[in-house]
Amino acid sequence: MKTKLILLIFSIFHFALTKAQETAMSSAEITSFKQTVIAEAQKIKTLKTDFVQYKHLEFLSKEITSSGSMLLKNPDKLLWKYNTPIQYGILFKDNKVLVNDQGKKNKVDLGNNKKFERINKMIIGSISGDLFAANDFTITFHKNRNQRIAKLSPKTKDLSAYIQTIILYFNDQQLTVSEVQLIEPSKDYTKIVFKNKQINQPISDASFSF
Repeated sequence: MKTKLILLIFSIFHFALTKAQETAMSSAEITSFKQTVIAEAQKIKTLKTDFVQYKHLEFLSKEITSSGSMLLKNPDKLLWKYNTPIQYGILFKDNKVLVNDQGKKNKVDLGNNKKFERINKMIIGSISGDLFAANDFTITFHKNRNQRIAKLSPKTKDLSAYIQTIILYFNDQQLTVSEVQLIEPSKDYTKIVFKNKQINQPISDASFSF
């Protein structure tokens, strides 16, 4: 069950989309970009956003599309709710992860599972952009006409068993994450596009429940 749950969590964050005219950032651009993104990430106390997810599986001719909303409250509360095509949720709270699959609930204690604990921190860091200090990844920085891009490759075997690359896209206008990609070793991927993002608006603790 734990292996399946790990794959489900990673499938939330998976996609590979080629961007035209992508080039590497210069050293000066990298330094400036990292400083700005880290400063902005440290300001984030709460985040609320809608999202559309596109899941690509090699054996399917069409992407699987789903949509929902996400709530984040630093330092350790995170809720994903899928509304279409089915109702599904994943909640990180009080050092536990709870999955609600159309009314059927499962719980994992993060304190007894370091792998899930790292996944939780990685997910929160991916959304906020606060992953640049992570020692578990090799990071390269790129840009295209309208975006800045950070590509993270895991250094550890336990992470690389589930993920080949995380790609974070940042719009130039607002240096927070606008899209997340997670590419699996199998080359399957998921793309999540964030919409209607609200930062540091009040979110009650009661909102983090099923």
